[in-house]
Amino acid sequence: MMDLKLWLSILMVCAMAESQILRKDWLIDVPSRIPVLQGSCVVIPCVYLYPETKKILNRWRGFWKRRGTIVASNFLNLRLTDEFHMRSRITGTLQSGNCTWQLYGVRETDTGPFYFRIEIPQHKSFTFSKNTVTLNVFRVPDPPTMSVAVQDEVTATCKVTHVCPSSPPKFSWSHSGIRKTKSKKENKWLWSTTSTLTFTPQEADFNKPLKCTVTFPFRKTTVGSVLLIKKSTK
Repeated sequence: MMDLKLWLSILMVCAMAESQILRKDWLIDVPSRIPVLQGSCVVIPCVYLYPETKKILNRWRGFWKRRGTIVASNFLNLRLTDEFHMRSRITGTLQSGNCTWQLYGVRETDTGPFYFRIEIPQHKSFTFSKNTVTLNVFRVPDPPTMSVAVQDEVTATCKVTHVCPSSPPKFSWSHSGIRKTKSKKENKWLWSTTSTLTFTPQEADFNKPLKCTVTFPFRKTTVGSVLLIKKSTK
C-alpha cells in the first residue's frame, strides 16, 4: 500500500504542474448572451488571465470589438466610431484582470457579437475571438413581479430585473404609503430592484387593484397590478 505521505506529495506535484500549465494559457470569463432593454444601459462583466511572466509590466491596452471595429477601449482619447462615441467605455481595471465593459443607450443594432482583445506591449497580446457576447435587445419591458400581504397593514412588493445597476428603474404606486427600494445582484450580469409599499388600508381600498408602474431609461414603462382582498376574520 502506498505511503500516505508519498501519495500526498504526488498530488501536490501534479497540482503544481497543472497550475503551471494553466498559467501559460489565455483565459476569459464572459457571458455568452445578455437580454437588455432598448434604450437602457448594460454592464458586460469580463475577467481574463494572461500567461505569467517575470517581466515588469506597466501597460495594458484593452479593446472590445465587433467584426474588427473597436467599440470600447481603455484609451480615453481614442475616438470611437459615431455609432459608439460617448456611450461606451471599459470600466474594469485591466492590470487586475478586469475587462468589464459598459454600454449606454442600447440600440436595436447593438446585438454583436462582441469580443475582447488585450495588448500587453512588454509581454504578449491576444484576441478572445471565440468568446463572444451577444446582446438580445428587446423593445418592451416585462411586467413586474408583484406580491401583497394583508394584515393590520398592507405590504406590497413590486420587483423587476435589469442589467444596469448605475441606472436602476424608478417606481410609482397607485396608493400612498411608506416606500422603500432596494437592489440586489442576482448573478454576474443581472440585477433586481424591488419597491416595497406599506400602508394602513381603509375599507374603500379593498377589492380594488393596487398598481405599480416601473419606469426604465428612455421613459419605457411597464405596469403590474394586484387585487387587494380583505383578510377573513373567521
